[in-house]
Amino acid sequence: MDKIAVLVPCYNESRTIKKVVEDFKRVLPEAVIYIYDNNSTDGTDEIARASGAIVRYEYKQGKGNVIRRMFRDIDAECYIMIDGDDTYPAEAAPEMVKMVFEQNADMVVGDRLSSTYFTENKRPFHNFGNSLVRKSINVLFETDIKDIMTGYRAFSYLFVKTFPVLSKGFEIETEMSIHAADKNMQVENVVIEYRDRPEGSVSKLNTFSDGFRVLKTIARLYQTYKPMNFFGIIAAVLALLSIGFMIPILIQYGQTGLVPHFPTLIACGFVMLAAIQSFFSGLILTTLGQKNRQDFEMQLQTMRIQRDKLLEHR
Repeated sequence: MDKIAVLVPCYNESRTIKKVVEDFKRVLPEAVIYIYDNNSTDGTDEIARASGAIVRYEYKQGKGNVIRRMFRDIDAECYIMIDGDDTYPAEAAPEMVKMVFEQNADMVVGDRLSSTYFTENKRPFHNFGNSLVRKSINVLFETDIKDIMTGYRAFSYLFVKTFPVLSKGFEIETEMSIHAADKNMQVENVVIEYRDRPEGSVSKLNTFSDGFRVLKTIARLYQTYKPMNFFGIIAAVLALLSIGFMIPILIQYGQTGLVPHFPTLIACGFVMLAAIQSFFSGLILTTLGQKNRQDFEMQLQTMRIQRDKLLEHR
């Protein structure tokens, strides 16, 4: 079991990976640096290996797939996850590690948005998207994570081994943040200086397609983690529609004793039934979610025992 593991998912980062490895060897000499190559064609793996990193491979394309492999493979007391594009300063890592070890943080977020991100990043839609995602998650999930999409984070052993990675691509950071909020894990923020990619280095993030995936992920996880809110909104909308169309019919019935619009009345009845069904679906799923959180707490106890056993044999 490593004391500190630096995990770097890479796809065609030959221009920057050597500097990333060297920077982390300098600021965290006790750390083991793992480069996970995701089908690079520019020799990223050879450069990383020559720089002193341990190189492994994930052949299923996508950052989420790489992180799933990393989290399964590596056992460490503290994990640092960082992109291989040299946009994040290695100098922030010791403070992030200290928060995991001394403050029992489960996840430490490298916060770009409170420092230089909006001036360094030259893609305005990326800036808008980051702000939108941060605001959406903090409002919907009642949390205060300063940077949702950052690729620079530190984790505890318990977080890594109990986090179910479902995303395949760049929406993985959103999934991590929502999981931490839902499971009441301790999240800390460290303000970092962000620098844009060096010339010749190309971002793999597509502003629109990946942005829509992130928003879709937020909606999916909101349904999963906040089912009463999600289905309650649907129930309220359906109930209002049903009542809104039914009121004129009831008024006319009170005045004439006749119901001239039977199809509308029947449709209103079915819409109200759908509203009731949606409400009780949310209620049932909320109960199941509460049971899931209880089971998760027991899983944490199991993982804590497993961690202690690994430390004894280190």
